[in-house]
Amino acid sequence: MLRFFVSILQRFSPKTWEAIKNFSHPRVVTMLFFGFSAGLPILLIFSSLSLWLREAGVERSAVTFFSWAALGYSFKFIWAPLVDQMPIPVMTRGLGRRRAWILLAQICIAAAIFAMSMIDPAKTENCLSLMALAAVALGFSSATQDIAIDAYRIESAGEELQALMASVYIAGYRIGMLAAGAGALFIAQIQGSSPGAYDYTAWRTAYQIMAGLMAIGMITVFVIKEPEITDKEANCVRTMDHARFFILFLVSAAAFVGWFYLSSDRSFGIASTLKEQVISVVKNPSAAGFIIETARLAGGLCAALLAARVMVALKVADMEMIRSAYVEPVSDFFSRYGAGLAWLLLALIGLYRISDIVLGVISNVFYQDMGFSKIHIASIVKTFGLFMTIAGGFLGGTLSIQFGVMRILFAGALLSALTNLLFVLMAWTGPALPMLYLVISADNLAGGLAGAAFVAFLSSLTNVRFTAIQYAVFSSLMTLVPKVFSGYSGTLVDQLGYPVFFTVTAVMGIPVLILILICGARLQIKEAKSRLNL
Repeated sequence: MLRFFVSILQRFSPKTWEAIKNFSHPRVVTMLFFGFSAGLPILLIFSSLSLWLREAGVERSAVTFFSWAALGYSFKFIWAPLVDQMPIPVMTRGLGRRRAWILLAQICIAAAIFAMSMIDPAKTENCLSLMALAAVALGFSSATQDIAIDAYRIESAGEELQALMASVYIAGYRIGMLAAGAGALFIAQIQGSSPGAYDYTAWRTAYQIMAGLMAIGMITVFVIKEPEITDKEANCVRTMDHARFFILFLVSAAAFVGWFYLSSDRSFGIASTLKEQVISVVKNPSAAGFIIETARLAGGLCAALLAARVMVALKVADMEMIRSAYVEPVSDFFSRYGAGLAWLLLALIGLYRISDIVLGVISNVFYQDMGFSKIHIASIVKTFGLFMTIAGGFLGGTLSIQFGVMRILFAGALLSALTNLLFVLMAWTGPALPMLYLVISADNLAGGLAGAAFVAFLSSLTNVRFTAIQYAVFSSLMTLVPKVFSGYSGTLVDQLGYPVFFTVTAVMGIPVLILILICGARLQIKEAKSRLNL
């Protein structure tokens, strides 16, 4: 047996051993701690907070109000130019642009979590509204931290370290999620709060401890060094009228949020009225809901654009400011890759995770329907699955160095689609624990491998002149289409049944594989032409 493992190790190339050694590189290790501080807030907005609200006696219909907090993650590209170009008084001079924004976001995250801990949602409706505002602030601050950390990661090291940094970042992110999910629930439980025996002080303690854990990321900011700034970036910092740009952003954001609120059921009930009319035409409630929400989103974007035009007309902002912040990063991407390849790359980004996300939305419901207990779901799906995802991330980072990002990107997409077929097998075999371990092992290993390669791929597409805005657009796009389709997961299961549904999610991966092959070939041709020109 020992000889077998030795023979395997001897097959590793010097390049692979160098990649393994680079896991201890300071830049790579840094991403473990930044990943932790990035993964910590998200479950404090969603699952942990939902359980807190339910124990406090808040009705399910009111809990959905907190979906507002997710807007920050979906539209972070809108204020990414602020993070990319605007200095923070005093902090930027002392820390540098990237570290200053990371630290400011972390301070705001800790403050928002602490503010949530000081609110008892069981008291009054006003307390519930204050909790919602604090959750929105947490989502906005967390998305801002993501923008700044992504920019720091891409600018702080060369392409040879990006895959490793991505895999370590994913590991830290998952550990942060585990701390905020299982950790917060465990603290609240041992402090005496449970369904039917709500104790506000238990949840207050849990959230205050989570706020304190943000110190891990803050300490990291002071330990690391700032990436070198380019002449172009320095020029942006000197010449842009940041105050006017900030006002432009605030007014546009207010217009977007205002439209969303005025068109919601909580205001004039416009959404419900229109949905009833659309249902009468399309005869499908799910399709009607999708049409209305898409229209609300489009209306919000139009309101934001109209507000920006008004600001330009009033001389508060000018078109050059908007062009340098939003148009130049997009035109740079299309000019570097050409229109044809650029659209193919965007299609690949938008579809790469579709099999994974569409299935993931319904997976917990599937486990419950199969007859697995909450203990099995918590211990196998959540905890054991976490370690499999981390292992997959490390594997993806190492193999990307050995074989190249595009090959591992293809392997990750193929494995993600094939592992969905294991869910078909489990639907036929029933609630057997060995099968659950097999499915979770394969699915999470494939997901971790694909995730590390995909982050490295996205990083390679960005230009350091526009790091924050370009990566923010990519990371927003990669979940937009899958999230739209995932909204129909429950309907598809009801109509098709689990085996056919899981097969459909596997088939969804075929266009992704074709796109990877086409984009990989086109990128190789582009690189070959670039070498000839040199």
